[in-house]
Amino acid sequence: MASSAAAPPTPNSLKKIVAASLIGTTIEWYDFFLYGSAAALVFNTLFFPDEDPLVGTLLSFLTYAVGFLARPLGALVFGHYGDRLGRKKLLVISLLMMGGATFAIGLLPTHATIGSAAPVLLTVLRLVQGFALGGEWGGAVLLVSEHGDPKRRGFWASWPQTGAPAGQLLATGVLALLTATLSESAFNSWGWRIPFLLSGLLVVVGLWIRLSVDESPVFKQALAAAEARKAEGAAEKLPLVAVFRHHWKDILIAMGARMAENISFYVITAFILVYAVEAAEMSKQTALNAVLVGSAIHFCAVPAWGALSDRWGRRPVYMLGAAGIGLWVFPFFWLIDKGGFLSLLTAVTVGLVLHGAMYAPQAAFFSELFSTRVRYSGASIGAQFASVAAGAPAPLIATALLSSYGTSTPISLYVIAAAVVTLIAVAVAKETRDRDLNDIDGTGSADSPAAPAEAARSGQTV
Repeated sequence: MASSAAAPPTPNSLKKIVAASLIGTTIEWYDFFLYGSAAALVFNTLFFPDEDPLVGTLLSFLTYAVGFLARPLGALVFGHYGDRLGRKKLLVISLLMMGGATFAIGLLPTHATIGSAAPVLLTVLRLVQGFALGGEWGGAVLLVSEHGDPKRRGFWASWPQTGAPAGQLLATGVLALLTATLSESAFNSWGWRIPFLLSGLLVVVGLWIRLSVDESPVFKQALAAAEARKAEGAAEKLPLVAVFRHHWKDILIAMGARMAENISFYVITAFILVYAVEAAEMSKQTALNAVLVGSAIHFCAVPAWGALSDRWGRRPVYMLGAAGIGLWVFPFFWLIDKGGFLSLLTAVTVGLVLHGAMYAPQAAFFSELFSTRVRYSGASIGAQFASVAAGAPAPLIATALLSSYGTSTPISLYVIAAAVVTLIAVAVAKETRDRDLNDIDGTGSADSPAAPAEAARSGQTV
């Protein structure tokens, strides 16, 4: 039965929706990355002071990885209720949880004050951060993907993705400013708390903008259709049940696609703060400055790759990024070992630009894999379950490999293996660029017959 699509948003309203998603994800990622940077720089001495420096860093990264373990649970819970209640409500909750946990870390007593309770409390707050972020990403990209303009979906949906480099830029920038203006003793004593406490102010701004946008029109149509079926006596399928029953292949594709993207990103932005200081004997300030500049370029590269995915398709752009990162990883470490800020900056920037070729089309690609009534669940589960095997242990594995072998070669092979997995996953997927997001029944998938490209690009369902 034909149905009319909701009126497309005006350019101004679409920009407002994009801004709401972008600002929210920037704050969420700021909070998450801030922890990762602090784990590499100060948490090893503040919360694990009795350990060898490199062992302390390993333990610090272990609490960092714990946050990833909570992300799949967040994906399950937020995805389920996001598919039942709407994208907007759950995004507000995720922002409050993430901001509250980050602010609390800024107030947390250290090991010197309360002993072993300090790392325990730090781990609990990290779990809350991970749980919130597990629900944030899917809702943010869906809010934009479902609001309009099928012809430019890859471009518009990539903007919430820039929240990652923007959050990294903001977190690294604040830390770089503090390390440049404070003595090392002052930074380790109290300066590290400032960026965590700033999160409270950022959350207020994010909530003000996020509360001002409307719910996704595609979700509203799906909810109305579900209510109509319910009134006729039809049983409503639970999103979690439906997504695993009808979309298990798409979930596996999404998980595989994230391997190279997730692992390479955390090696480039988190582990590098260890490698540049411990192995290449650079200062913390030099490493932070390189990540800062690289993140700014990364921010600009993501929407450009998103626009190219609208022209070339999601798969070609994604595979270009995966292959590129696999080829770049050996030169990446060689440039860092060579020494000097310019070499370090080149290594980081090229790596992040190649990462952007995977990260930019990911939002639209994952949204297009799933039907409306299970889209929040499917996109979140595919993305966040992969993070447990990919991003969570990446800095930990890289640090352990460096500690065991004293060379970057095993780390490079680790990243190359991830690139191969991603290339295989994306290669077996079907192109989704022309898929109509108004597939609402919860059973269709990217492997199902999609609506004709003309209908998808005109915003009509068939």
